[in-house]
Amino acid sequence: MNDTDIQSRDGGRIGMWLFIATEILLFGGLFLLYSMYRYRHAGDFHAASLELSRVFGTLNTGVLITSSLFAALAVHWFDDNKRDRATYFLWLTSAMGLVFLGVKAVEWSIKFHHGTYPSSPELLARSKGIILYYGLYFMMTGLHALHVIIGVVVLTVMGVRIRRGLPAARSVLVGNSALYWHLVDVIWIFLFPLFYLIT
Repeated sequence: MNDTDIQSRDGGRIGMWLFIATEILLFGGLFLLYSMYRYRHAGDFHAASLELSRVFGTLNTGVLITSSLFAALAVHWFDDNKRDRATYFLWLTSAMGLVFLGVKAVEWSIKFHHGTYPSSPELLARSKGIILYYGLYFMMTGLHALHVIIGVVVLTVMGVRIRRGLPAARSVLVGNSALYWHLVDVIWIFLFPLFYLIT
């Protein structure tokens, strides 16, 4: 690996960590907002959380944790020059992301069927705390789902690039793709207890 490749690799890693820092600031602000409203409307937040499916939430948590393992294995196999295995695990990670989105779509569709979505007449007839809870729920899980979609696209494209002969010197691209996916996983690990496990 020459000096140019090393500089490119190091620059790519620094850039990715800066991007992750901005994402942490974004979701950190939303977590702070959530905490403030939860403090003011603790009873309503608890009551609303009981209306969510812990089965769906737990299933999606298991899916994302498993997918992070697959992403780490993809990086391992790429570094070990086992490109077929790296591609397989990247695509498997993408498939798990699609499973996550499918479960979330079912969960959201149930909420829409029951009229429990922002600005619905049924929701607006309820207490202020429950309205705030569902507003935050749809906003934060929706933003997270958008990140999952981006991650699925990035990982799929990366798998294609590996199949087409991505040079070993560009391993930072594979590592950064997996790092982004781990960020998606960590964000969900915070969202899951905040919305599904309120006591």
